[in-house]
Amino acid sequence: MTRELVYTGFMTLDGVVDSPGGKVEGHRSGGWVFETEFVPEAYSLKGEELADTTALMFGRHSYEAFAPIWPKSEDHAAYQDLPKYVVSTGLTDADLVDDWGPTTILRSTEDVAELKRGTGGAIFIHGSAELARRLSDADLIDRYHLLVFPMLLGAGKSLFSKADRDKQQLRLEDSAAYSNGVVKLVYSVVR
Repeated sequence: MTRELVYTGFMTLDGVVDSPGGKVEGHRSGGWVFETEFVPEAYSLKGEELADTTALMFGRHSYEAFAPIWPKSEDHAAYQDLPKYVVSTGLTDADLVDDWGPTTILRSTEDVAELKRGTGGAIFIHGSAELARRLSDADLIDRYHLLVFPMLLGAGKSLFSKADRDKQQLRLEDSAAYSNGVVKLVYSVVR
C-alpha cells in the first residue's frame, strides 16, 4: 500500500494556477481568487481536506510564499504540527522556518516516490504548479482537488504540462457548481 499524493488548488477556466492569492506571487493578474464573489460553500472542499491530510508537500516557491504566513494563520492552524515536505535542490535546513512543525527537504522526484512507498496517510500538495507538473508526468499524483474559477487569464503557470506522454485516465469522484461560478472537481487517477 502506498501513500496517496493529492494535488489541491485553485485554477482558472483556462488552466492557470498562477498567483491566486496576490501579485506578490508573480503574475500580473495575481489575486484573482479574491475577485470572485465569496460564497462559503464554494470553499467547503478546503475544510473537508483537513480530515484526510496527514502531511503537506510544497515546491520551493510555494513553501517560501506560505511559510511566513500559514504558521500564524488561524485558517491553517490544523496544519501546524503536520509533517511538511519541500521538494527543492537549492533549499537548506537553514532556509526552513522554525515555527511550523517538522519539515523535510526532498531533493528529487525519486525522493517523492520513495516517500509514497512508505506508510502513512494522504500527502496534499498546495500550490506548487511546477512540482505538480513534474510529479504528474512521473505518474505520482493519485488525486486532484480543483476549484475552477470563472475567469480566463491567458498566461501563467499551468497545472498540467504539455509533455508528450501516455494518456492518463481520470475518474470523477465529486463535483459541484456554486452560485459564484466556481466549480469543484475531484478526480482520481485511474491506474
